[in-house]
Amino acid sequence: MKSITRRDFMKGMLVGGVAAGSAGLLAACSSAATGDAELEEETSSSSEDTAETEEITETEETTETTEALLEVLEASSDNDEAVYMQALGEFYDTYQASLDTSLSVSERYAMMALAEAKLAESGVGSCYNTSGGGYYLYKQAYRCGNYAGWGSDGGRQWRALYTNETILADDYNYLRTLWNELRGTGTYREEAEAYLAAQGYTFSDTYTYTFSTVPTTWDTLASSKSSVGSYVAHTLEGLLQYDSEGYQQPALATGYEVSDDGLTYTFTIREGVDWVDSQGRTVATLKADDFVAGFQHMIDTQGGLQSMGLYIEGAEAYIYGETADFDTVGVKAIDDYTLQYTLVEPCSYFLTMLGYSAYMPMSRDYYQSQGGVFGLENYQTAIASSSYLYGTDQDHIAYIGAFICTNCTDKNSITYTANPAYWNAENQSVTNIEFLYNDGTDDTKVYTDYQNGLLSYCSLNTARKELAIADGIFDDYAVISYAGNTSYMGFMNLNRQAYANEDGTMASPKTVEQEALTHAALQSQNFRLAIAFAYDRATYNSVSVGDELKYITIRNTYTPADFVITTEEVTVDINGTATTFPSGTYYGEIVQAQIDADGYPIQVWDAQNNTGDGFDGFYNPDNAVEYLDKAIEELASIGYEVSVDNPIYVDVPRATYADTSRQSAEVYKETLENIFGGLVIINTIDSDSNDQYLASSYYNDYGYLMNYDITYSNGWGPDYGDPSTYLDTMLPYGDGYMTICMGMW
Repeated sequence: MKSITRRDFMKGMLVGGVAAGSAGLLAACSSAATGDAELEEETSSSSEDTAETEEITETEETTETTEALLEVLEASSDNDEAVYMQALGEFYDTYQASLDTSLSVSERYAMMALAEAKLAESGVGSCYNTSGGGYYLYKQAYRCGNYAGWGSDGGRQWRALYTNETILADDYNYLRTLWNELRGTGTYREEAEAYLAAQGYTFSDTYTYTFSTVPTTWDTLASSKSSVGSYVAHTLEGLLQYDSEGYQQPALATGYEVSDDGLTYTFTIREGVDWVDSQGRTVATLKADDFVAGFQHMIDTQGGLQSMGLYIEGAEAYIYGETADFDTVGVKAIDDYTLQYTLVEPCSYFLTMLGYSAYMPMSRDYYQSQGGVFGLENYQTAIASSSYLYGTDQDHIAYIGAFICTNCTDKNSITYTANPAYWNAENQSVTNIEFLYNDGTDDTKVYTDYQNGLLSYCSLNTARKELAIADGIFDDYAVISYAGNTSYMGFMNLNRQAYANEDGTMASPKTVEQEALTHAALQSQNFRLAIAFAYDRATYNSVSVGDELKYITIRNTYTPADFVITTEEVTVDINGTATTFPSGTYYGEIVQAQIDADGYPIQVWDAQNNTGDGFDGFYNPDNAVEYLDKAIEELASIGYEVSVDNPIYVDVPRATYADTSRQSAEVYKETLENIFGGLVIINTIDSDSNDQYLASSYYNDYGYLMNYDITYSNGWGPDYGDPSTYLDTMLPYGDGYMTICMGMW
């Protein structure tokens, strides 16, 4: 939100326009180009071929594309703006238009859907999978804990319901039906527990599952990574919290009021709630000011959450250094138990944001006792000091949630026990959590551990499914889980600068000339779409979930196509035509309308089933070849020859330590290379461990550290109930978390 002002702010800090001093890059590319002429010279001749009529012809479009590619290639390597705008400029402009404050909620949805279409057409990333959608064995009762389609509440375990026995598929599916029937009555959880007890199930107070990496910080306000937030979420609580039926209930706030103009939210803070340390000792009493402290600290850390603060009056100026006075920001403690947020403009989904870590409290007193300070510059100085301890481990945070972390040992276990000071302890059903280390090298270990009573649920990939069948439990107990809202994307590195991990591992085998050719190819929309059309996602998924489920996990849009629905008739401009959509139109329908109008052979919406999931709307070998041919023609026009003798090499990380991941990568390589007939070669870059694999992508906080041409290791789950929670991650100038996956900022 409001990122347009960030653009103006950052433009002065970026290298603007086409850099004159790009001889190094061009010289590096010269041996990959045909002929001996300098690339600049070939540029000048091709750019003269302009159409003489006002009608936009195919030749004119090709010339414009060629000139755009040249502009990007001639820009200095640190000019992320030029790279971004060439690839995602249409998305950016359309998305900015959706932020017009005069639009109704449904009009915003429609405009965002048009931007989503531009994102899909750009080819910068291929959405390939969702969370869930596979076979599972459960000791976890269906939606008996905190249920939310976004934010952190869905992962909180304090009110979940676990059994000691695996739940029969018939019983699990009965609970699904019961949830739909009782949702909104406030009685589902009680009825579900009674049903399971009547069927003879006994209940456990412990939740156990696996982990592969410990949190890099226990300061959840300093990171937007799920590998941090999902573990620290158990230690905190927000103003409101979603119940098992998906409705917000009072938590650290006992109530709230909204002003008539929709700009001011005033919360009454629950009294008598204590902060404790990792030993359960009281360190402070909760006050409204702790939410103020948390919000300022979240911005000070610049850890990737700060864009969620742009909804608050005055926050933008503080985030971007235009003022150092936090008193100008619209988060105020009116008194010890009255908290007030003042928004920039009315926001229909503001309350849905309160379950995410960006709006969590932080004990000001405890934070300062651990060396913490406030202010952007002060924070950067403090964290470089040995006296700054806050969040360095689980023993240096204050707890106000349902659990205290008593142990966090890398490559061993993470353990939590119930917080004795938790304000809602009398309703707590889970009092112990344990995560057990699994490095992923043995695909069947999760199943073995589950059968030995060590885990609360088990996903069944193809190898585990065979074991379940052999043990005679698959037919009676295996359940197909619903697809979640997390979207996994395969991202293309548009401005790659790292060709090895920081420790030298996973080094690319490409020559400098091959690097230059790949970089040029990735600037071509035609090449990016050729890769998307060649990616057989169903076959890729079948390695992990089997042929019968290979389509169920496929997602075709970054924002789920059924994430929101219009609640009024809306009319939007699609390529000069006023197009009206009735009330009740799904987001994905509007995305598809724009894609169809633009003439791209992409399907993202299944109108018969009202979904954008469960089918592959991109894969088409003929389209892949057609678009590759267009890309090769573009590259030839700027001096790059592509042939079987001089193919485009694409580096893709491969997790060789895990059988399923290794096999999936092999399927990807074989499929693309067969379709492209040797014109594109996939270099699978091997990793020996999960840490090494993630160091090429997920662990990195900056685009220039991303070590790949294409990666499939990143996904995004929504933080709140609006499409902007996804689309904001694609913004430029450091505002978009996922933009770094494309090698920028």
